[in-house]
Amino acid sequence: MTPRSDTALLVIDVQESFRQRADDWAATANPRAVPNVVRLVERAREAGDLIVWVTHAEPGTGHVFDPALGFVRVMDELQPGPDEPRVTKTSINAFTTTNLQQQLTAAGIRRLVVCGIRTEQCCETTARVASDLGYDVRFVIDATTTSPIRAGEGYSEISGERLMARTASILGGRGFAEIVTTEQLAGVAVPA
Repeated sequence: MTPRSDTALLVIDVQESFRQRADDWAATANPRAVPNVVRLVERAREAGDLIVWVTHAEPGTGHVFDPALGFVRVMDELQPGPDEPRVTKTSINAFTTTNLQQQLTAAGIRRLVVCGIRTEQCCETTARVASDLGYDVRFVIDATTTSPIRAGEGYSEISGERLMARTASILGGRGFAEIVTTEQLAGVAVPA
């Protein structure tokens, strides 16, 4: 697909693998993330932006990110179009183990809109790398989500909400990305 604009929406790891971790998914910090991603996809299609579908795979592991189990696929409520590129990464960010940068360059993309699952991990890391590569990055904080984490013995758990706030502060406060909401980008509030 040749986009009509110089903007691409990166939909990162919005895949069935996460739903297979029932306890983890139930503890998600932002249950509205997937409906917000749906709205962003609709907006991007209307605007003629490129939409790139990124999934994460860990082949041969035998867990939910092993493609052999069938969960490394975009969530059912999101349907990638036939001309919308898909990349599968095996690293945290969407660039290192894929040809994403080459695809974006070939399409004339200069601006990226980032949304997806694991706010502080895959989404944030992709935004940082994109900024380093010279892209103008918008990070749609309410179209991302994560769950609580604990670093290990002796460390307290960090809530998903705190992780999301930290990511927004770091990316926005340090100039990696402009932090925006779905409503600001798509022009329509997603109902609660």
